[in-house]
Amino acid sequence: MMSKYLAAAAAAVVLLGAASPAMAAAVPDRGVQAQVDRLTKQDGLAGAVLSVRDRNGHTTTWTSGTAQRGTGRPMVGADGRFRAASVTKSVIGVTVMRLAAEGKVDLDERVEHYVPGALHGADVTVRQLLQHTSGLPEYFDLVDWSKPANPADHLALALSRPPVGKPGERWFYSNTNYLVAGVLIEKVTGKDFRAVTEDGVLKGLRGTYWPNNGELGIRGKHAHTYGVNPVNPKAGETDQTELPGYAFGAGGGLVSTPEDLNRFWQSIPERTLRTMLAGAVPASDPKGSHYGLGVYSYPLSCGAAWMHDGGLPGVRVLSGRDRAGRAATVYVTGTPKNDQHLFAALDAALCTSSS
Repeated sequence: MMSKYLAAAAAAVVLLGAASPAMAAAVPDRGVQAQVDRLTKQDGLAGAVLSVRDRNGHTTTWTSGTAQRGTGRPMVGADGRFRAASVTKSVIGVTVMRLAAEGKVDLDERVEHYVPGALHGADVTVRQLLQHTSGLPEYFDLVDWSKPANPADHLALALSRPPVGKPGERWFYSNTNYLVAGVLIEKVTGKDFRAVTEDGVLKGLRGTYWPNNGELGIRGKHAHTYGVNPVNPKAGETDQTELPGYAFGAGGGLVSTPEDLNRFWQSIPERTLRTMLAGAVPASDPKGSHYGLGVYSYPLSCGAAWMHDGGLPGVRVLSGRDRAGRAATVYVTGTPKNDQHLFAALDAALCTSSS
């Protein structure tokens, strides 16, 4: 991870992106604990945790497996920190929506109105940026992660590639969109996007933080994470707990807890979420999902949930809320062989649990 990533675009999308097949319509046992246990006992993942917070603030958490292989330490719970990966994009999306509500950003204005020359004249709007319909190509697989994080250099790498389409033409999940969104927030506010979120949508979430530049570990209580490092895939599955999180930036750098993410989702006014999903476009997967402004509409057996997913070497996460106001976060300390099992656990918690 500390040297150059494999130059494979598919690998880059998995690292911070939306890569999840459609959820199975039926599962053998819909009990929540059974679903969470399946992730560790059947799928072989080291640890799994699923936490649901109801509208009254009551939290129910299910765990399975261990926090660190070879130790027997129980898996951490709702207060355990982990890398939120692309769930970070929802934090950035809500932050931009706040700026729009304050009249500081027009969603249908060109990005270059706020950040002149950033996109080499591309006629991309803020809305298209947040919706992944900008046509901007992926940058993540081109980065040399051994060097200090530099958004300008990362953007230059992205723009060295041809566009994947005309602005507004089609949906294409690209971490470059949120790299640019972070720069836009800074230009509009005069502050680092991390500080803007800490003073705004993340305020009061004590377990959530942005890693410092050069910081590799995770602070406080956390589980170890295990995965295949794209730099050295021949090594097989290894401990991936230490990663250059700061460098992942506005597209996936946040560290949080299930409890904090659930509080984040419940703090968003429903009218804001509906605005973010107005005009949502069909996404490639899971089947039936749509993408709005930093938020997916995911199909569950009891109706659509408003969420985001994420993945990095060693972690896979789903986090969001249903229309009744219950919030849920599930993550595993590895990469599932069958992503349907992760969705099935979430479905069991939100659709059949009494929480």
